[in-house]
Amino acid sequence: MSEAAPRSPRRAPVERQRDPERTKAQLLEAAKAEFGAKGYAAARVSEIAAKAGVNKQLISYYFGGKEGLYNALTATMYDDYVAATDHDKPFAEVVKYFVRSGIRDHDLAKLFLWENLTDGAPDAIGVEGQRGFLQRQVDYIRARQAAGDFPADLDPAFLLVIFMAASSAALALPRVVRAVSGQEPNSAEFAEAYGDQLARLVGHLAEPGKR
Repeated sequence: MSEAAPRSPRRAPVERQRDPERTKAQLLEAAKAEFGAKGYAAARVSEIAAKAGVNKQLISYYFGGKEGLYNALTATMYDDYVAATDHDKPFAEVVKYFVRSGIRDHDLAKLFLWENLTDGAPDAIGVEGQRGFLQRQVDYIRARQAAGDFPADLDPAFLLVIFMAASSAALALPRVVRAVSGQEPNSAEFAEAYGDQLARLVGHLAEPGKR
């Protein structure tokens, strides 16, 4: 009996072997649109692959499946947030950044809302990783409080929740935004006007002499 031929190592489909980084970037961009529109549970890997114009087997090959792709995508979101909250940066600037980023990258911002509206998504960057990230943001608020941005009787954790919710208004309350402002919630015009008003509100919280 002849010996069986040795099995060749697993390879990516031939059409994408030459440019894996481009393929991964296409999949992440398509995943952002799919997860942002439908949330994790309703999103379909076949739709993501179709949007990216690649074989859906590549999602398993590069990311280990749907959950791995989701985690890779949300990691980029948290990296951006970390970069925005330098402890020396005034909080008013950070608030404006979050409002603008929600308009600039609508799909990623909607994905963030889906994460909090449903229990079906994996915990972004792991339970401990997400908790650690959010605790670092509370530390940032606390540092800005010590610098005089907020009165001492305000709780930094609740302030973070309040301003994260306020920064998401365009996505969470689009009909209200249109009715009360006459502006489109996903427009640069609204982002600038609303971000400026939130920044002014933060400024009014500052201790006298710090404004």
